[in-house]
Amino acid sequence: MDLPRDLIDVATIYHEPVVADFAHGRAILDRFPDAARIEVPSHWNIPTLHGNAGAVEDWVRIKRSTLVLGVKKGLSLRPNGRSAHFIAPSTSNGCAMACAYCYVPRRKGFANPISLFVNVEAIGEAIRRHAGKQGPLTAPDTIDPERWVYDIGENGDLSVDALLGDGVRDLVALFRDIPNAKASFATKAVNRDLLAYEPRGKTRIRFSLMPEGIARIVDVRTAPIMERIAAIDDFVAAGYEVHVNFSPVILYEGWEADWGALFEALDAGIGPAAKAQLKAEVILLTHNAGLHAVNLGWHPKAEALLWRPDIQEAKRSEGGGDNLRYRARWKAQWIARFKALMAERIPYCQVRYAF
Repeated sequence: MDLPRDLIDVATIYHEPVVADFAHGRAILDRFPDAARIEVPSHWNIPTLHGNAGAVEDWVRIKRSTLVLGVKKGLSLRPNGRSAHFIAPSTSNGCAMACAYCYVPRRKGFANPISLFVNVEAIGEAIRRHAGKQGPLTAPDTIDPERWVYDIGENGDLSVDALLGDGVRDLVALFRDIPNAKASFATKAVNRDLLAYEPRGKTRIRFSLMPEGIARIVDVRTAPIMERIAAIDDFVAAGYEVHVNFSPVILYEGWEADWGALFEALDAGIGPAAKAQLKAEVILLTHNAGLHAVNLGWHPKAEALLWRPDIQEAKRSEGGGDNLRYRARWKAQWIARFKALMAERIPYCQVRYAF
């Protein structure tokens, strides 16, 4: 797939000194011969990009035109228990898209363009060793009935990363050969190049979905919702396991009608093979006080949906952030109503977890 220039048009590459020592690094640099190259000591240490919350007017330009290349230092894996059994070391950080609720920018500067890590082989070997120590999945669970699942895209969108290099292709190939494990990643983009990767049932793609009208406000620079739905059958036919993320669920007057319409569109847009394997995650919105303050500088219309102190309550995150979540005493009722609506409109779609 050619690069969609309205999404990515690389003009500047910040890179760590050793990037060209890696085959993936050389290939990416060669792909963008006209881009300006700026050597930096670390992908975490680029003052003109990171921590510059005041440059909100430049976010989209930076995300479109800037790429960061580095080496992933920490290769440890950690337990998850929701989307996957384990979170694998990320091959990227940051994104070309700019969803108004995204938690990743708070960790690495709000503009946070794509950083690709070029030591993909080392990351793959860390995953292979870890899976080898696990043995067979001890018992079927809500994550998977047969295999250990590794989330390989926690901090980015691998469908977009795959437009820039072959790291995602290599990871899909890696999991083909690990008998007791499968990969998983969520996406808000449609990259049909992935249809040729031959996952053979060992990679799960989770297409994130929400009502189209809300997505137009908060899912900035992502693929249209109907385009994501239209891709599901093709990805199933190509050998992927395809789930959906109903995420984030944003509550507002009329949300049930809008989600009901989305479920009907999903039901009409996919065929029997996709329906037979379809499962979902349901994740109600969590927002952040710091991100709210920054968003007011560039996207106040989104904040009218995301920042609702009248129905939200403060909760300190594990990382020490001041988050807002829907009030606990009401949240269980809203989840129950959401699941009842799913059972009515798409009864074949099992809810893997909801929170």
